[in-house]
Amino acid sequence: MPSERAKFIEDEPSSAPYFRRLIGADEHINGTVRWVLTLHDADPSVVNSAPLIKERISAVRQFRLGSKRASTLAAARNPASFALQTIPSSSFLVLPRVSSERREYVPFGWQDPPAIPTDAIIVLLDATLLDFAILTSRQHMAWLAHIGGRLESRYRYSIGLVYNTFPWPDATPAQRARIEALAQAVLDARAAHPTASLADLYDPDTMPANLRRAHHALDLAVDKLYRAAPFASDRDRVEHLFGRYEALVNPLQTAGVRANRRTARRAAKS
Repeated sequence: MPSERAKFIEDEPSSAPYFRRLIGADEHINGTVRWVLTLHDADPSVVNSAPLIKERISAVRQFRLGSKRASTLAAARNPASFALQTIPSSSFLVLPRVSSERREYVPFGWQDPPAIPTDAIIVLLDATLLDFAILTSRQHMAWLAHIGGRLESRYRYSIGLVYNTFPWPDATPAQRARIEALAQAVLDARAAHPTASLADLYDPDTMPANLRRAHHALDLAVDKLYRAAPFASDRDRVEHLFGRYEALVNPLQTAGVRANRRTARRAAKS
């Protein structure tokens, strides 16, 4: 909590440079604020002269030693460091692992260092506007809704089940430029409401009209990467994506089925 951080710094002024924002799904979507004391690169002389910091390190060690997991027990040997270190040095794309099923779009977006990500989000390093565009499109949202897991009724995003299985479209340089411009328009529409959290912006009852229009334009452009004919529904999108997925995982069988269909059509015409 911000108040706890302020009190800690008041009592231990040398700790101030080592506090960083902690970013999980709740912080990214709802705009809540949490702080974490990051000591992996702290000067040992500063740590040794700061009793409150040493108390926190000791508490972490004891907590880890109380675990039954071998990896956590091993991490107790270095209690001043995170057990799993994903510390981005540049902007990173955030994919919340859990998001409300009420939203038409999972609010993916960028966060910046020195923020520290938690395991409640998936981090994509070096992501581009095209990556963001495809992932935030109706194509990908439909795939998530049908393929992804659930936590209660909420969408549960995963790399293995959703991201790695998603059939990515090809794009010409001209198509890529247009889609990147439309993706930027989505980000600009968000920025036009600086006091609103992503939860506010993507609530289906309060989603601003300019943001909805920007998403709709992006959806249409991404749809055309998959086929020229418009998609009638998300089910239509998923059926098309399953066909692409099948072609990717079993190209020889798919090619054989298509050849048999062409033969059958020729026979029917003769």
